[in-house]
Amino acid sequence: MSVPTSLTTRRARPAARRGGSGLSRLIVRRLLAVPVVLWILATLVFLAMRLIPGSAATALAGGGDGLSSEQVAQNQQQISEALGLDRPLLSQYLTYLGDLLRFDLGQSFFGGNDVLRLLGSALPATLELTVAAMTIAVLIGGVTGLIAAVYRGTWIDTTIRAVGTVSFSLPWFALGVLSIVVFGVWLGWLPVLGRLPNSLGYEPTTNIVLLDAILQNRPDLVLPWISHLILPATTLALSMAGYITRIVRASVLEVRGEDFVRTARMKGMAENAILLRHVLRNSALPIITVLGLQFGSLLGGAVITETVFAYPGVGGMVISGVLQRDYPVVQGAALAIALLYTLVNLAVDLFYLVLDPRLRKG
Repeated sequence: MSVPTSLTTRRARPAARRGGSGLSRLIVRRLLAVPVVLWILATLVFLAMRLIPGSAATALAGGGDGLSSEQVAQNQQQISEALGLDRPLLSQYLTYLGDLLRFDLGQSFFGGNDVLRLLGSALPATLELTVAAMTIAVLIGGVTGLIAAVYRGTWIDTTIRAVGTVSFSLPWFALGVLSIVVFGVWLGWLPVLGRLPNSLGYEPTTNIVLLDAILQNRPDLVLPWISHLILPATTLALSMAGYITRIVRASVLEVRGEDFVRTARMKGMAENAILLRHVLRNSALPIITVLGLQFGSLLGGAVITETVFAYPGVGGMVISGVLQRDYPVVQGAALAIALLYTLVNLAVDLFYLVLDPRLRKG
C-alpha cells in the first residue's frame, strides 16, 4: 500500500528541523568556545610574563649613566608604580581582564605605542607569510602524497616518504639558516632579510603589499615583495609539506580500498576518472581538518621564521616583547595569534559539519 505524499512530507519535516536545529546548536557551542579559549590563553600568558625572571621596571630603569644602585632601585620603584606593577597580582589581572572586555590591549611600555596599532602594522605581514607558506605546503604535500599513493610500494613511494620524513623532522630555524646560506649567500639568488627593499619607499595603506600595490598603482612592489617572501615562506612550508604528504597518502589509500571504488573499477571506469571523481572527493575532508589544525603550527613557526629572516611581523613583536618584558605587547600578540588560530579551526569545524551529515546526526 502506498503512503500518501502529504503524510510522508509531514513525517520528514520534523527530522529536517531536528537536523537543522542540531547543526545550529553545534555552531553555537563552537562559537561559545572561542571566548573561553581566549580567556584561558590570556590568563596563561599574563601569568607566564610575570613569573619569568626580570621585570619591565628593571629593563626601563637601566643601570648605566653612572647611576648608583640606590638611584636605580628608586627608578625601578617609580616605574613600577607608574605602570601599576607594584599592585597585587590579582589586582593587575582583574584590571587586565577589564581592559580586554573593552577591547583595550594597552600600550607598549617602551615608546607608549598602542598595541592594537602595532598589531595592525605587524599582523598583515604574518598573515601574508602564513598564507603563502600554507599554499606552498598544500601544493607540494598534496601532489607528492597523491603520487606516493598511486605508486604505492614502488621506489617512488619510498623516496617521497623518506624525503617527507626528513623535511618534517627538520626544525624551522635550521631550514631557515640553511636556505639563507645556500640561496642567499652562496648562490645569491634571493634576498634573505626584510619584507621589501628600503629603496622602494613603501608607505602602507592596508599593509598588505599585494593589495596596496593595486590600490596605490604600484606594480613595482610586487616582484620585490615576492622575492623577499620566497625563502621564509618556503622554509616554513617544507616542514609542513612533509606532514601533509603523509596525511594525503594515507587518506587516498584508505579511500581507494573502499567498496564503492572497487565497484566503479568493476564497471570499467578509467582509473583517472575514479581518482578524480571518487577518491579525491572522499579523501578531502580529513585532509581539510588536518590543514586547519596545522595552520596554528604555521602561525607558531612564523614567529621563529620571522626572527631568522628579520621579517617584520608579529614574531618580531613577541621576541622583542619577551626580551624587554613588555607585557602588553606579548599579551596582545599572543591573543592575536590565538584568535586567528581559533577562528580558522572554527571555520574548518563548521565546514566539516556542513559537508558531513554524519557529524550533524551525532
